[in-house]
Amino acid sequence: MSGDFPQDDQFDEKRYGNTADILSTADSVHQQRYVSLLTRKTMALVLAGGRGSRLHELTEWRAKPAVHFGGKFHIVDFALSNAINSGIRRIGVLTQYKAHSLVRHLRDGWCGFKRALGEFVDVLPASQRIDAGWYRGTADAVYQNLDIIRDHKPEYVLILSGDHIYKMDYGTMLAFHADTQADLTISCIEIPVAEAAGVYGVLQVDESGRVIAFEEKPAKPSEIPGQPGMCLASMGNYVFGTRLLYNELIHDADDEASDHDFAKNIIPAVIHKHEVFAFPFRDPKTGKCAYWRDVGTLDAYWQANIELLNTTPELNLYDSEWPILTDQPQLAPAKFVFNNEDRRGMAVDSMVSGGCVISGATVDRSLLYSNVKVHSYAHVEQSVVLPDVSVGRHTRILRSIIDRGCVIPDRMVIGVNHEEDRERGFRVTANGIVLVTPDMLGQPVHTVR
Repeated sequence: MSGDFPQDDQFDEKRYGNTADILSTADSVHQQRYVSLLTRKTMALVLAGGRGSRLHELTEWRAKPAVHFGGKFHIVDFALSNAINSGIRRIGVLTQYKAHSLVRHLRDGWCGFKRALGEFVDVLPASQRIDAGWYRGTADAVYQNLDIIRDHKPEYVLILSGDHIYKMDYGTMLAFHADTQADLTISCIEIPVAEAAGVYGVLQVDESGRVIAFEEKPAKPSEIPGQPGMCLASMGNYVFGTRLLYNELIHDADDEASDHDFAKNIIPAVIHKHEVFAFPFRDPKTGKCAYWRDVGTLDAYWQANIELLNTTPELNLYDSEWPILTDQPQLAPAKFVFNNEDRRGMAVDSMVSGGCVISGATVDRSLLYSNVKVHSYAHVEQSVVLPDVSVGRHTRILRSIIDRGCVIPDRMVIGVNHEEDRERGFRVTANGIVLVTPDMLGQPVHTVR
């Protein structure tokens, strides 16, 4: 049977490519199918119940994963988008602290999946399924939902932190986990020792990448062998074989002395009994350390937002191959009005979202989230302005975070004189970033968040 394919002695390399190219393509297709099988066998659990206390008043009425980021997104959107883009369509989001706005966001933006195809994003609140208590820690949060996990019969469970900013293909991590025959794989990022000290969990590895010890927020992190001054910080993402996860969680739940936390209890226990490997998170194109931000402090949150304004930012939000998905309101396009010499509506080196009106004001190197109104003669510079804010006439705002719903009075100056900022009750960070919330202005609007 000859068909359209030439006989061996008539093979046309110009048309079909050489043998090496065909084999390479075949290997690539095989790898893609291999990864897709792994992702289908995986259930992801996003830990999104954290308070985010280091963000202070910014999380007074919302959980940290619900905090806005990047002009139109919420922090939790990054872990969820990574999972969906990786081909993982069975996802549970574990919520607890002041979760109303988070649950509303998940309901409106993340519940359009086909259950008939086994796809879902489920909200898993602390609902006292096991006992009369709330989630006592990250491990306990998963333990209290073991019956739900068992119903879906995953071969792998991917535990994800819901409060970091990054883009990552979890399929690559799953393939690494399967290829190394690991019992547990921990994703990690290479960062300076000084940056990790007292802040991140740190892995110690041998030459093969096997984890031999785990330190929870050590004062003096262990360095990477051969890389002085650098350490492996945990990203809070783990791949478990399902049976191991069940056994460890059940054993931990019976331990009254445990904090019921993955970093403090589960991981150190597993390292001494099972094969645990570190998965360094690197850019697949360059092989260098990939973009990852913990926006857990006001300074870090401000900095990560402002970095997006660079001409070529490290985090590309315009990447159509790996889109960050979210729920967003239906708003009119941003509008800039008045073009007089002393009253020109303009924004430079900035990101301005839908529904915004810049009316005879100047916005310079700032992010304006949805539905922000900046009135005449105001000047907003190097600032992060969350949704539904109104900035009064002749106002000046510098290096600040303005929380959702604030109404900034006419002629108010923020971020220029920090003593005055503190006297008004605004929070000023060690790096001089000013946080303003509605409560600080005597405008209690938390009921609409």
